[in-house]
Amino acid sequence: MKPHPRAEEQDDLLRPRLTDMIDLRHELAKLEKLIDWEFFETEWAGFFPSTTGRPATSPRLVAGLLYLQHACRLSDEAVVARWVENPYYQHFTGEVFFQHRPPIDPSSLTRWRKRIGEEGAEWLLTKTIEAGRTSGAIDDGSLSRVAVDTTVMEKNIAHPTDARLYEKARRQLVALAIEAGITLRQNYNRLAPRLALQAGR
Repeated sequence: MKPHPRAEEQDDLLRPRLTDMIDLRHELAKLEKLIDWEFFETEWAGFFPSTTGRPATSPRLVAGLLYLQHACRLSDEAVVARWVENPYYQHFTGEVFFQHRPPIDPSSLTRWRKRIGEEGAEWLLTKTIEAGRTSGAIDDGSLSRVAVDTTVMEKNIAHPTDARLYEKARRQLVALAIEAGITLRQNYNRLAPRLALQAGR
């Protein structure tokens, strides 16, 4: 069933609004004003054609949680747990007053991701890019090229273990002795590789 539109909350004498608790110059408070949340309310409602059953979770809440999850690299459980502790997260997802309980079960995010599919995720990315353009953080020139960072590629790196360092020092000492004309009774050139294999095991 489609999500119900959220009624506007009235002031509460005993609870301050989140806007009175947080710094509105915070990056999430600024981003919250730039994103077109109504778009998700209208477009994502189409993923719920049925008219029976329990109403779906607010699309704004889910879109906000998915964005925070991606931006902060959090799991479903972690983003919901952090939402309960963080007033900026709650304000970003449309809450008016501070909430002390999780808004949804973390498994709901998995079901939402399956329902919206790639198309819904692309809408989320598009609206994020539009917010960046509106704020002036990105321009068309920065979207015309892709910067690829290759530092995450796996490399064949040999980490310096004690046995490896001992073997390196032994080779250098043997080379220095030969250079100085010192005759060694035994240089361990044949024995050292076998000992290094045993130390590696």
